[in-house]
Amino acid sequence: MKKLLLVCLVALTFLGASAQNKIGYINTEDLINSMPEADKANTALQDYQTSLTQQGNDYLTELNEKDSIFVRDSSKLSPAARELRRNDLVALYQKVQGWNQTMQQMINDKQQALLVPIRQKAIQGIKDVAKENGYGFIFDQQALLVSPPADDILPLVKKKLGIKDVPKAPAGGPMQQ
Repeated sequence: MKKLLLVCLVALTFLGASAQNKIGYINTEDLINSMPEADKANTALQDYQTSLTQQGNDYLTELNEKDSIFVRDSSKLSPAARELRRNDLVALYQKVQGWNQTMQQMINDKQQALLVPIRQKAIQGIKDVAKENGYGFIFDQQALLVSPPADDILPLVKKKLGIKDVPKAPAGGPMQQ
């Protein structure tokens, strides 16, 4: 009897608590893209990618130059010297071939390093708004196919994080008369 009473009490508490909780949603991608830190991170990432691409181009230029020299001078070299230069060319060729994969991994690592603090700030803002406004559940809008009616908390989180909305330009551009 006591167990049944305890189960009923817990169920009523759970039902009462869930009935009082508001449900909200947010598009976290829109939030993060609207943060000034995201623009800075994107610029830094583009600069990083440009420098890595330039490094790859430098490797390719070096390979082409050494290959041309090898082709031109190989007949004048001793067999041992020719083999050493050929091995150097093969090693440089492998470096060039692997550079794209290495570069992509470096870019992914840099992107994660830049985005983690921004994402953490966004999540903390969402949590703060949820707590301040009595939301029990906040869902990411992109993850929901069907959901009950809920509030979009994006404007509240932007306000909390001090993000000013930039007016959108008209779709057709400036109006002409």
